[in-house]
Amino acid sequence: MESCNQVADDRRRNGRNQSPEISCQKGVAIRCVPHTENSLSTVNPSRTYIYLKRLAKVDVNLKIQTLLRKETELQWPGVFSLAFPETYGRPPQPPVQCQGSSCTVSNAYGVWGDRTDCLVSAVLYPTTEEELRLAVAQANQKKQKVKTVSGFSHTIPKLTCPGSSPENSVVISTAKYNTNITIDVKNLKVTADSGVGLRELIDRVEEAGLSLVASPYWEGVSLGGVISTGSHGSSWWGNGGAVHDHVVGISLVVAAMASEGFAKIIRLESNDALFNAARVSVGHLGVISKVTLSLEPGFKRSITNIFKNDTQLENEFMEHAQKHEFADITWYPSRQTAVFRNDNRVPLDTSGDGINDFIGFQSTPTVASIGIRSTEKFLESKKDFKGKCTLAATETGYKKLVGNGLKNNNKVLFTGYPVVGRQSKMQTSGSCLHSSAINLLSMCAWDPRIQGLFFYESTAIFPATKFKDFIIDVKKLRDLKPEKFCGVDIYNGFLIRFIKASGAHLGQPEDSVVVDFNYYRADDALTPRLAQDVWEEVEQMAFFKYRAKPHWAKNRNVAFIGVQEKYPNFGKFLEAKKQLDPQGMFSSEISDEVLLGRVTSRTDGCAMEGQCICSEDRHCNPEKGYLCKRGLVYLDARVCRDSSVSTF
Repeated sequence: MESCNQVADDRRRNGRNQSPEISCQKGVAIRCVPHTENSLSTVNPSRTYIYLKRLAKVDVNLKIQTLLRKETELQWPGVFSLAFPETYGRPPQPPVQCQGSSCTVSNAYGVWGDRTDCLVSAVLYPTTEEELRLAVAQANQKKQKVKTVSGFSHTIPKLTCPGSSPENSVVISTAKYNTNITIDVKNLKVTADSGVGLRELIDRVEEAGLSLVASPYWEGVSLGGVISTGSHGSSWWGNGGAVHDHVVGISLVVAAMASEGFAKIIRLESNDALFNAARVSVGHLGVISKVTLSLEPGFKRSITNIFKNDTQLENEFMEHAQKHEFADITWYPSRQTAVFRNDNRVPLDTSGDGINDFIGFQSTPTVASIGIRSTEKFLESKKDFKGKCTLAATETGYKKLVGNGLKNNNKVLFTGYPVVGRQSKMQTSGSCLHSSAINLLSMCAWDPRIQGLFFYESTAIFPATKFKDFIIDVKKLRDLKPEKFCGVDIYNGFLIRFIKASGAHLGQPEDSVVVDFNYYRADDALTPRLAQDVWEEVEQMAFFKYRAKPHWAKNRNVAFIGVQEKYPNFGKFLEAKKQLDPQGMFSSEISDEVLLGRVTSRTDGCAMEGQCICSEDRHCNPEKGYLCKRGLVYLDARVCRDSSVSTF
């Protein structure tokens, strides 16, 4: 394993650390904390003016413009009077930070669902498979709890936290275990270390003239993380849109007897009994060391976005998925608009060299992120639905204008449909990840180092046969007060994707429709949110009325209630877990809340952030007028509703 000095030197060479703080324990790097600059005043400005002027060109409420100007001028005086050249953003910070004798494990958003820290005694950085085995062996010998974290950590549930006893827990990071990528061109396969980033893997495969068919839309993930959590793109064709359904081999480091060195490596293929448990393991079986994926000859994709009224959405989604290989739909309920993405593969000799640089994953000027967040907070505090709807109209209008980040042959601008490009440049995006570490002006909009975007992300996976009725119910709720749906349209509306039936025990047992939606999260856990009751009802409608399954890497805790009852092969997964980890080294009371669907919180205010479903007013915030009430369309729902606002 690398020494502390080696890690520090590496960070200096890559511009990720100007003044590293290092603490060593027995020669193993357990503390490598990058210096955090406290002042933004020395940084050259970026695209701030261009971004904010874009908002001003649309008919934006004067109140919103004024607040954006005020918040921005407080950070950088004069920024509104200048037009700045294009610059790059700052990549996210590492998910593990250490201080003294303990380390804190976080995610890319800086806050877990319960807002408590995850503390561990140490973090280890293996660089080879054997070092990974030794790290597991050492923890097993000491009877420590173990969890794995990558260099990205975009998981929302607290799956990477080993438990509530820091002194008896350790985290193994695969951030440095990311070197080996072996491509078998003849047999159309690639084998890679679990810490390899998705972007590097895709680019290497493309260099060999091949393509990886399935991938998540966000490229800031490791290969091991993608497989472990069941991450996916969108397709009902071929082997489908879930990456784990393209896995043909997987290696795990698991606990072992003392006679076996306390840890061993097992290699599984499709004919092995444990294979379907290992393909989606949620980190509960062991540490993934290597993954082998099937490939296809290289191809391009052609994308055209079609904007339509949402009147027939519930009758059109099925045909759309069947007709287009990589189809998806973005639904903006408050705008009564659905964007159908016609997305198909085309031969490599098709003209076009475009890219998909999704707007939400581009580097965002820091002042713009701060300004938008401040605007949302202002509108929330004033209970201003109209202002939120204005902001939503601004965002959706601009996305349409610029193709939502699609760019044509010059790779700079969107000039019209179709946009044709190589699979590697169209299947995933995340340009805010790949930039200079010393520029603080522009970064991923949700980066916790700034007071930027802060939101929940709910992801529900429906059996395709039930999704029509869900849409109809959401429309009924929307039509009661359409303005209450503007909050979700400020982000990305409802992103609708498609994944095929899977043989993985924790995969989808039938062809399914996936719905993602993001919505405002308050700075304080007990602060009520505008239209809070609506989003709680949509959440409960999805997971309990229609029995949707939660995405393992997303969602608030309530989404996992009763999750094991929704998977017909859940018992087989638990059998594999008992076989491979009989002592529960890779389990914790925290991660078991997710895997086993145990919601333990019944404290005052627990429903305000999805730690429970309210059954009493005290689970909401009665002091601010938020009481536990039944749903308006899904009557079995129990939601926290503002008693001072009319229901209809």
